[in-house]
Amino acid sequence: MKNQPDTFRLENTTIWSFKERGNWATHKGDYRGNCPPQVPRNLILKYTKEADIILDPFCGSGTTMIETKLLNRKGVGIDINIETLKLAYSRINFQSNNLFQPKLLRGNAVNLKQIIPDNSVDFIFAHPPYANIIKYSKDIKGDLSLLELDEFLNQIDLFSKECYRILKKNKVCSIMIGDIRKNRNIIPLGFYVMNIFIQTGFSLKEIIIKEQHNCKMTNKWNKNQNRDFYLLMHEYIFVLKS
Repeated sequence: MKNQPDTFRLENTTIWSFKERGNWATHKGDYRGNCPPQVPRNLILKYTKEADIILDPFCGSGTTMIETKLLNRKGVGIDINIETLKLAYSRINFQSNNLFQPKLLRGNAVNLKQIIPDNSVDFIFAHPPYANIIKYSKDIKGDLSLLELDEFLNQIDLFSKECYRILKKNKVCSIMIGDIRKNRNIIPLGFYVMNIFIQTGFSLKEIIIKEQHNCKMTNKWNKNQNRDFYLLMHEYIFVLKS
């Protein structure tokens, strides 16, 4: 197993595109909705240093935690779904010469008071559900992927306040999220989330546009001759400073 990518370069513009999902270490693309590891790797290298504490509050299959281990950062991964955490644990459990093994904890991203102290985190990378577009459980209380738009945004508001509480001053919180479509019209979910974080007190440092590849529904919609809208092929990465 190779623990580092064969080819990697730091991005230097606000347009990102990764046609090949990274396959170094234990990265896999089999968890629906997970992001390419090039995304957290770029952000971690840009905004943190070794031994910094990095939080992923929607840990999923562990993409960010794998990168914190490879890059010698102190990773903390949180997810509300215990089965998902088991998957993440299996993927961070590889041999490495680096000093820090990520910690995985079950918790709700909108209320971390019993888990994460005030002003204790150096960097946050969050890739929350896009409202209820992909449901990650059937009935877990607190699972944001089960919520309709209005309640989802209410919970994101609580989440933004938790991020502001736990992040050290002048540190970075990055949010990766895309827009959604309903009744053939766009719902600008990304900008709704961005505005919530700004209203909480964060300043907006960057808006990065990430091109999407290998979307599950693309082929289906391409075959629809009656489609009167463009396919959504981008996501945002908002870089916000505390």
